[in-house]
Amino acid sequence: MSVLQQDPAFADFGQPLQLLSACHERIQTQCDTLRRLCVHMPVHGSDAQAQQAASNVMRYFDSAGRHHHEDEEQDIFPRMAASATGQNAERVALLTGQLKREHAEITQSWLDLREALEKIAHGGIEPLDELAVNQFCAMYGAHIAFEEANLMPLAKLLLDDAAFAAIGKAMAARRGIR
Repeated sequence: MSVLQQDPAFADFGQPLQLLSACHERIQTQCDTLRRLCVHMPVHGSDAQAQQAASNVMRYFDSAGRHHHEDEEQDIFPRMAASATGQNAERVALLTGQLKREHAEITQSWLDLREALEKIAHGGIEPLDELAVNQFCAMYGAHIAFEEANLMPLAKLLLDDAAFAAIGKAMAARRGIR
């Protein structure tokens, strides 16, 4: 069984919430790759498959994973806060505060894992801490479930087509896409 995986189809920037949900699926795919890499390494070491898998996971979380958090914190959260009133304003403040804290925790967990993946990607025999991988993946899984259940419905309630168009444009620009 290969530790490599295929990327699901890319979502349209005209539908930013769908793009974020598609990113959630890709994050889960990357976590699956990390878990398979934990099983692969003790048997095969840093062979070509392990090196490629480590490189792919790093490339994803160093770019798309980082952009995902930026999309939310720089574009979605501020627009939600600006459009929310009354009880929804309080909901947005609590929700975005929690999600920002989770982003920081996930980022720190990723940086800890990344060091070992960098060595594996270059052929080094570096043990991949299975507990750390499982904690990172569980943390991301819970974060994704929380966003899907809370952020997405509230964003749909508060944001209009013009806001979504602006968010999609900013997301594309962040990735260097016109």
